[in-house]
Amino acid sequence: MSDDEVKLLRRINQPIPAGLHRRYRALAAKRRAETLTPGEHAELLELVDQIESLDALRVEALAALARLRNVTLTQLMKEVTPSKRSADSPP
Repeated sequence: MSDDEVKLLRRINQPIPAGLHRRYRALAAKRRAETLTPGEHAELLELVDQIESLDALRVEALAALARLRNVTLTQLMKEVTPSKRSADSPP
């Protein structure tokens, strides 16, 4: 495996930071319980934006790795992504 592939795989497999994920889950639970304050709602929206930005970087790395390996993105996704996320995973 080339150095470029290793770097891309690291980026692809980098998890959402634990603190970000914990706070997202806590606020999402409050949203489901309908106890979210306006400030917490704003914070939740910001966390969702951060998570979506991290996901976009991951997709960019997936696309780059697919090009490098000369396979479709769909083929690559089957190779490198874990099975389904759990119900309390971020968007």
